[in-house]
Amino acid sequence: MAQDKKKFGSVAEALDFAISREAEAYDFYMKWASLVEKPEMVKVLKDLAVEEQQHKIRLEAAKAGEIAIGEEEVGDLGLSDVVEAIEPKPDMSYIDLLVVAMKKENRSYRLYMDLALTVGKQELRDIFLKLAQEEAEHRLRFEIEYDLTTFQTRAKRQ
Repeated sequence: MAQDKKKFGSVAEALDFAISREAEAYDFYMKWASLVEKPEMVKVLKDLAVEEQQHKIRLEAAKAGEIAIGEEEVGDLGLSDVVEAIEPKPDMSYIDLLVVAMKKENRSYRLYMDLALTVGKQELRDIFLKLAQEEAEHRLRFEIEYDLTTFQTRAKRQ
C-alpha cells in the first residue's frame, strides 16, 4: 500500500493517521455486525469493534502524552498467511468470518510494523510496535479459533 510508506512530519501526524485507521476498523466491524445474520457473529464483530475503539483511545492518550508504551513478543500459527481471502457478506459462515477477521488483523499488523520501520523517532516507533503486537494478539486469537472450529468440523464428519 502506498500509504504504508507515508512520511510523517511529526509524531502527532503519524498518530493521527493511526487513529484514523482504528476508527475505520471500528466502522468496518460495526457495519458487518449490523449485516450478518447469526447472533454469535454479531457478538464477535461488536467485540472486535470495541477493541479497535480501545486502540483509538490508547493512541489518543499517547498523542496527549498520557501513557507509556511497552512491547512483548506475540507468536502466530501462520494460518492467516495460508488461508484464502474471503469477501465479507451478510450470510457468511462463522469460519468465513474468522478468515475475514484473521486477514484484517494481519493487514493491520503488517501496516503497523511497516510504519514502525519508516519513522525516525523512537517514541513513535514504540507506539507502532505496540499496536502491531496488539493486532498480532487479535490475529492469534482468530487463528486459534479457526483451528479449533475447523478441527471440530472435520471431527464431526468422521
